[in-house]
Amino acid sequence: MTARSALPGSHAPTLDLGGRTALVTGAAGGIGRACALRLAAAGAKVRAVDRDAAGLEALAEQGRDLAGTVEAHVLDLTDLDDAERAAAGTDVLVNNAGLQLVCPIEEFPPDVFHTVLTVMLEAPFRLIRGALPHMYGQGWGRIVNVSSVHGLRASAYKSAYVAAKHGLEGLSKTAALEGAPHGVTSNCVNPAYVRTPLVEKQLADQARAHDIPEERVLAEVLLQDSALKRLIEPEEVAEAVAYLCGPHASFVTGTSLVLDGGWTAH
Repeated sequence: MTARSALPGSHAPTLDLGGRTALVTGAAGGIGRACALRLAAAGAKVRAVDRDAAGLEALAEQGRDLAGTVEAHVLDLTDLDDAERAAAGTDVLVNNAGLQLVCPIEEFPPDVFHTVLTVMLEAPFRLIRGALPHMYGQGWGRIVNVSSVHGLRASAYKSAYVAAKHGLEGLSKTAALEGAPHGVTSNCVNPAYVRTPLVEKQLADQARAHDIPEERVLAEVLLQDSALKRLIEPEEVAEAVAYLCGPHASFVTGTSLVLDGGWTAH
């Protein structure tokens, strides 16, 4: 791929993923949808993975006029063997799929804890495992794990989510160390609260957990530790993902790109 100047006289490259195949999990909505569209706009052939068939169909229709393509792949990531097979032959892997339950540890359902860790940690491991042979064979690959500020900080009532994201951080760093000799980078993107259905659902869950009205949750709970008092848009996260796939990020690996509005500055 050739780096092209984004503007006359500019040194910023335009992302060109023509000829590359990208896989994005949790692609039917939110961050995943934004990432799939951004990578397809850069020319990639995007495998959009989700268990929401209707959402994927809408995504594929939205991406019809982009430089690349968006192909819908209905997949439940708890089927780990299928997940690993789906990643074969991919050049760019974006591990994004996630789920959340806000609940005290002593009341947290063990089966839900198991499912969260399966989808958000074990499935990324299997997807990376499935993608690496092709990446290693060609001497180039980009792994981007959509982590969270909760991969770096903990919050009460989110034991499974925080555990999964902390584990994903370690997995990403290990993949970076192993992949470096083969031209493969692995990084995390760490947003705070993004304007997605997952966050919208948390408003009600957090209201119950903290025993306060929903209208107070956003300011007093979700954005309490953020210096910037707003939600991040999915497209902002997608741009960070795109940067890590571009030519100016070839020396960036094993790290976390934090988009937390100043949360971790405390």
